Amino acid sequence: MQLRSRKLPRDAVHHPVFARFYARMSVTADLKGGVAAYREELLAGLSGRVIEIGAGNGLNFAHYPGAVSEVVALEPERSLRQLAVRSGLHAEVPVDVVPGAAEALPVKSEAFDGAVASLVLCTVRDLPKALSEIRRVLRPGGELRFFEHGLAPGRALAAAQRMADRTVWPLLFGGCHTARDPLAAIEAAGFEMGTYRRLRIPEKGMQFPSSPCVLGVARKPFTEPPSS
Repeated sequence: MQLRSRKLPRDAVHHPVFARFYARMSVTADLKGGVAAYREELLAGLSGRVIEIGAGNGLNFAHYPGAVSEVVALEPERSLRQLAVRSGLHAEVPVDVVPGAAEALPVKSEAFDGAVASLVLCTVRDLPKALSEIRRVLRPGGELRFFEHGLAPGRALAAAQRMADRTVWPLLFGGCHTARDPLAAIEAAGFEMGTYRRLRIPEKGMQFPSSPCVLGVARKPFTEPPSS
């Protein structure tokens, strides 16, 4: 693995209380909420070297296909990173868990065939910068696989999301912002949008600000647009 030196604090993110909550909640969501099936769909068909942004406790690792030669998994929160390291030891593909921030990926440009953003773009501090970094480290034609919270299509829930984001939601849930539009942000970062689908988690019952999600793929263009 070729890491690039960056002057970043070892723990760029520190949410110990949320990290403990997320570690438990995410496992339950995978087992009882059907999220594991979405992870499988997200990662199907990937191959070569992959970088995962915000790996959390490493629940994606078990779903990487055998054609993936290496996963470099970044997780800035220390306790989640420790859990991800343990998950990586049981993965079927090589996984290297490292600290790092999405806005300053500590890897060389055009070093990866694929990138994975799974329930993380809602939390990054600078979304355009993070997506610019993901694009930088992908090879031309490389895929960005995303599974993200998104802005609700309905006005009522979208209004509730914006209210939640302005008040307690980011404080309670590790910096999560539910009213971001990941599709628009990915396109604005210069990716070519592939197939995607909208979904709701949980599928039935009460909706939460975090319920509207989108799962899909985008690609880094083979040729850069001419500079203006």
